[in-house]
Amino acid sequence: MGYLLSKMMAVFGDKEHKVIIVGLDNAGKTTILYQFLTKEAVHTSPTIGSNVEQITVRKTHFLVWDIGGQESLRASWYSYYGNTEIVILVVDSTDRERLTVTKEELHRMLAHEDLQNAAVLILANKQDMKGSLTAAEISQFLTLDSITTHSWHVQACCALTGEGLPASLDWMKSRVVAN
Repeated sequence: MGYLLSKMMAVFGDKEHKVIIVGLDNAGKTTILYQFLTKEAVHTSPTIGSNVEQITVRKTHFLVWDIGGQESLRASWYSYYGNTEIVILVVDSTDRERLTVTKEELHRMLAHEDLQNAAVLILANKQDMKGSLTAAEISQFLTLDSITTHSWHVQACCALTGEGLPASLDWMKSRVVAN
């Protein structure tokens, strides 16, 4: 009976699901967070520490933590991992020089025991910029096909216009409903 009740509560949205948004500095994490929340581009400044907002997608509640991506802050990302169901990794699709760092951070995160059950959403941001890598190119560079321990999805997007973000929210909702 308790199992049935908990499943019904999950379907009807009474549970809050923890999400963290990570990525290197200037990838667009905070802009994406507020685009999720307000459906508008918001002027942001570099995040020192974190921002947290609740986002509701058709009765599914997400508590979304946007964590600063400067090099000095990345060492503390692990302190946000507990109870995380979804990791959103925002990638600046124009920043080819730092893709290796992004790849290293991704694989380091996925090896952490607190994220062993987390799904991963890679947002290939800044698709509106000339010369940006496609979602498929980013997937290949990050060697996502080698990730067999986590469910993952890559979504092309533009934080400024919101393009691609509704599909990413739908994927997030489908992941938590499936679990």
